[in-house]
Amino acid sequence: MDNGDGKVRIGFYVCHCGTNIAGTVDVASVAKYAAGLPGVAVSRDYKYMCSDPGQDLIGEDIREHGLNRIVVAACSPCLHEATFRTATARAGLNPFFCHLVNIREHASWVHSDRAAATAKVYDLIRAACGRVRHHKALERKRVNVRPEVLVVGGGIAGIQAALTVAESGKKVYLVEREPTIGGHMAMFDKTFPTLDCAACILTPKMSQVKAHPNITLWTYSEVAAVEGFVGNFKVKVRRKPRYVNEEACVGCMECVDACIYKEPKFEDEFNQRLGKRKPVYMSFPQATPKVVQIDPETCLHFKTGKCKQPCIASCSRNAFDFNQEERFEDIDVGAIIVATGFKPFDPARSPKYGYGHFPNVYTSLEVERLVNSAGPTGGEVVMRDGRKPKSVGIVHCVGSRNLQTNRWCSKVCCMYSLKLAHLIKEHTHAEVYNFYIDMRTPGKGYEEFYNQLLEEGVHFIRGKVAEVTDWAMTPEEEGKLVMRVEDTLAGFVRRIPVDMVVLAVGLEPQADAQGVRRMFNISCSSEGFFLERHPKLAPVDTATDGVYLAGACQGPKDIPDSVAQAGAAAAQAMALIDKGYIEMEPNAAFIDSEECSGCKSCIPLCPYTAISFDEVTVKATINEALCKGCGTCVAACPSGSIKQNLFEDVEIFSEIEEVLANA
Repeated sequence: MDNGDGKVRIGFYVCHCGTNIAGTVDVASVAKYAAGLPGVAVSRDYKYMCSDPGQDLIGEDIREHGLNRIVVAACSPCLHEATFRTATARAGLNPFFCHLVNIREHASWVHSDRAAATAKVYDLIRAACGRVRHHKALERKRVNVRPEVLVVGGGIAGIQAALTVAESGKKVYLVEREPTIGGHMAMFDKTFPTLDCAACILTPKMSQVKAHPNITLWTYSEVAAVEGFVGNFKVKVRRKPRYVNEEACVGCMECVDACIYKEPKFEDEFNQRLGKRKPVYMSFPQATPKVVQIDPETCLHFKTGKCKQPCIASCSRNAFDFNQEERFEDIDVGAIIVATGFKPFDPARSPKYGYGHFPNVYTSLEVERLVNSAGPTGGEVVMRDGRKPKSVGIVHCVGSRNLQTNRWCSKVCCMYSLKLAHLIKEHTHAEVYNFYIDMRTPGKGYEEFYNQLLEEGVHFIRGKVAEVTDWAMTPEEEGKLVMRVEDTLAGFVRRIPVDMVVLAVGLEPQADAQGVRRMFNISCSSEGFFLERHPKLAPVDTATDGVYLAGACQGPKDIPDSVAQAGAAAAQAMALIDKGYIEMEPNAAFIDSEECSGCKSCIPLCPYTAISFDEVTVKATINEALCKGCGTCVAACPSGSIKQNLFEDVEIFSEIEEVLANA
């Protein structure tokens, strides 16, 4: 109960916090009351205890008065527990002999009666002085951190994060489940608001990833399992067979030309199924790695076994290997950056727009491929019926800001709709109509781009499109798609006939986001996007130490924001690795092995998977590096064999007894 001399000597300090506390609580009275409590050797009030003079006051008293326990009554421990523990440690006292009482949030801010608030503080500080007597000297343990980083996802966020970490000299594993890195950005023609060529920006970065000596690039691969803890993650990566040796293939495409299918026959997923490809193919000309692959679902060799395999005969490098099988790679990393991106909203879920029913209704991503010179039509905006559109309607917020689909704003739709309006008008000289709810252009140069579209003669109609139909009421509507919309600025319902409809679809979490969340032991928000630790102060951290977020997997964002967040995630990973170790808070749970019955009831309850079962001792064990001190296992253990530092029974019961002492 003491710090070496047989007596408990408590130093008590109450903070005014300006008027945050002193405006409601009589702090001078609190200090006087605390001075009369058992074991309190020093009791003071000070205007700002967290300031340097306030911290120095604690240190001076520890040295001069031989204090061996410290109680600070101030604001939330979330803000300043570390501050006062550090001040205690600087004076030579174990930092865990310091205890904070939150009298700002628990008393001052929740009461208006000064006398009642002060009386409540009496109870709280009495409880704190009772419990701090039983504190033990605890030590933080260190765990070494491995210097490697895993980046999951090869879109622009994953690429930027991988390059940033690799440039610092760290080893990076970049895992992408598609055959090539690039993500959705690789499908775009131009980027807003500057109309830079997307490929011109992205392709050099893709090439840097492939060529960088510190980056191991695994495409057509997925993370299969993750174990371990911050600084020491063990990851299993599933590598799917391409049936092509990546080291041998140089992407000459002679095998594609030699394929037994003389013409492309199968739907091209990269081109949004607007074009065709062969069973041996490369996603797009700038694909990285520049390696072809075989689709076993369409290749005659795999379907019938009767193909003469002209692709093999055409390959001078013997790159084909039809016996390839799925294999696994085991790697150890110190930090993980999750950059798994988003999926576009499926507009078939909103049948009123006619997607899938009318052939000339397109998604925004399909139009991105139509206007792209490397797309299925060579950059010509030609509709499925072979005509060039003379009038085009762009519907904003499809799948966004809607209680029936997704309530959130997808952030990028207004701007990419403006971009597509410009590109369509540039390619076709068509009349272009934008149907919007609100125009949101908050980024740098965005408002100027909107004004440019106004000058180009694009029509803007404020109102939700009620339906898209082919039912004609006038000769002008014959053979057209008719968009019925309430023009809220003009105050009446309009029917606007167009040749082509473009649906500006919103951004959604990936379909497997819940599975990924469970694999990395992170959380999702109510929308399904991965949840950051704090929306303002820790926007790239997660609840699992050592796992960081980058890009649209955390929420809808444009390319500049994705790149910025990727840099922040990389910086967090590098800071962790450069330190070389982590210090674990000692308020972890621990097991008294003599009392543990081996019932295993605690194991499935742990939200951090910190508890395992030792088959040799037939006892449960706790990994302190994974334990976050939530106390779930402590409360649930039927034998009472699990205890927790700083929350042992004698400390808790002492608090309760003192709180009830004046009841």
